[in-house]
Amino acid sequence: MPLVNPLPLSVRLFLGCVLLLCVALTAYRYGRDPEYSVIEFQGNSMGTTWLVKIATGALPKSEQEKISKTLKYSLSKVDSLMSTWREDSELSKFNRYNGVIPFALSSETFTVFEVAQSVARSSKGALDITVAPLVEEWGFGPGGAQEFSGPSNTKGFQSRIGFEKLKLFPNGPAVSKSISGVKCDLSAIAKGFAVDEVARGLRDLGFENFLVEIGGELKASGTHLNGQIWRVAIEAPIFQEDGFTRRKVHRVLDLNNQAMATSGDYRNYVEREGERYSHTIDPMTGRPVKHSLASVTVIHEMAVWADAWATALNVLGPDAGYNLARKEKLSAYFISRQPISGSETDNGIEVRFTPEFAVQLQGHRN
Repeated sequence: MPLVNPLPLSVRLFLGCVLLLCVALTAYRYGRDPEYSVIEFQGNSMGTTWLVKIATGALPKSEQEKISKTLKYSLSKVDSLMSTWREDSELSKFNRYNGVIPFALSSETFTVFEVAQSVARSSKGALDITVAPLVEEWGFGPGGAQEFSGPSNTKGFQSRIGFEKLKLFPNGPAVSKSISGVKCDLSAIAKGFAVDEVARGLRDLGFENFLVEIGGELKASGTHLNGQIWRVAIEAPIFQEDGFTRRKVHRVLDLNNQAMATSGDYRNYVEREGERYSHTIDPMTGRPVKHSLASVTVIHEMAVWADAWATALNVLGPDAGYNLARKEKLSAYFISRQPISGSETDNGIEVRFTPEFAVQLQGHRN
């Protein structure tokens, strides 16, 4: 089973199209030359799609098969450790464990716990991996309700939720629960970690020029064969008065040995009786986030950190999230909804970004 609730097919296709658009020129230029090429690998894993592009000289089929196996192994390993959809995953075993003795974790899962707890402290709980019981109760987890309705009383779950209820033991590595019933969901951060793992595997194979994408989370290394920096896109969610959402490329960026993650309420949600419910749960209210922030994109050296921070800022919303990003000196880009006034100049969105992201934009002009 996948790590997270699978994205709709239309969304997965769009994500692939966006990435293909950003690298199509390079593929066209070098794809016809047998000595130079951008070799592509893709597939499905962790409830979403993945795509890897490597700028390299011509590779024999045996070498390409070796790369493919390495990529699939890295993704399969993360899924086997951190999936909430697999009963045999390390995370699922931890969630079923109610003892007080620290539970031993793999170094990979422990790293994700460390990053999550660090961002949880800095965001005062906006990112909280112990939110798993509420994710399930709202019908977004592996045991989701047949009919979406949400919990009748979110307060009944608060006693089991709170990042302070976890204690990490780096020398184990291990983690303990302060009370029984604490469960964790790593879906908001594991894709970013998987991106880093795939990038690490490619470097171990001797590659330096590549682009990795898993479910919209990205990491770029080196350059194209023509020496140009990898270019990627931020999506623009255009919300219509009739409730439908159109998607298009909003801004193209140069990603120079960096990772990029986006968190928003327009890709993964359910709609009931005219109301949209995001899959992102606010741990402080116990309910799906409900504010005018459509998406937030974070650029960081590591995809796992970009993923974690994007989720935290998305939970906080357009103002509190922006203020925290400024305080933490994050490279963050916020897209918020505005009332549609008939004017096409703003397309119904408002954009804000931190000074650190402004530096990022200086490298590329749209």
